[in-house]
Amino acid sequence: MRSSNPVFSRRGFSRDNGYAGFNTAPQAGYAQGNPYAQNPYANNPYAQQDVQQGAPPQAPATTGRMTMDDVVLRSAMTLGTVAVGAVLAWALLPVSSTSYGLAFGSAIVAMVLALIQSFKRTPVPALILGYAAFEGVFLGVISEMYNSQWSGAPFQAVLGTMAVTAATLLVYKAGWIRVTARYARVGMAIAIAFVLVMAVNLLLVAFGVAENGGLRSFGPLGAIVGIIAILLGAFFLTLDFKQIEDGIAYGAPKNEAWLAAFGLTLTLVWIYVEMLRLVAIFSSND
Repeated sequence: MRSSNPVFSRRGFSRDNGYAGFNTAPQAGYAQGNPYAQNPYANNPYAQQDVQQGAPPQAPATTGRMTMDDVVLRSAMTLGTVAVGAVLAWALLPVSSTSYGLAFGSAIVAMVLALIQSFKRTPVPALILGYAAFEGVFLGVISEMYNSQWSGAPFQAVLGTMAVTAATLLVYKAGWIRVTARYARVGMAIAIAFVLVMAVNLLLVAFGVAENGGLRSFGPLGAIVGIIAILLGAFFLTLDFKQIEDGIAYGAPKNEAWLAAFGLTLTLVWIYVEMLRLVAIFSSND
């Protein structure tokens, strides 16, 4: 199992990356029509025994394997670091040009740390927690900025992020969404197109070609773009849930729980920022 959020992962969901569920070629020894012929646990990179033909895969009964408790604990540590950084930044950095500069610098540092971790094959807790701390500073400053103009916006954005996460988990666990190779490819194509369009929009705004934020304005068009971004965040969450589920079933090494926490944090930050903008847009139109 690798970095959960494909926005920052060069390994992504390629056919040969060894990730569960995306190597769909029939395996030797499996008869045509066998329901396990395209089993996501075939070629398990963590397996210590061959999966018996026609039998559901089981995680190796050995110690040092990732469990849901590990994922929850690491996620709590990572998200807790983000929250602490945000609270401290809110309390200690009043809204000013200086705090905006610190927020921008923190965002750059957080992005660099995230990229470094994403290109590593093994998790480095110091990098992940460092990313969380700097991301927290950035979120604290912009949350205070939004709150000063739209009172209560950060609180509503937190509730919205929790609602999106809970709804996505419910839909995923109910089986209404199946994370397949096709699902991942189509979703990633849309996500990449979205990021590229936003990058072009940013350049147009920077050079004065597009006014009032262009596609990211505080009008109806900006609201539509924000909703699309939140839906993409929900898509990323389904990929995160799939990787966690498969990693546990595979018997992935215990330290892989840090990558699961890292991916979830990236996704939840994405959703929160977009939700914050969306709340501000709707509040502006009241």
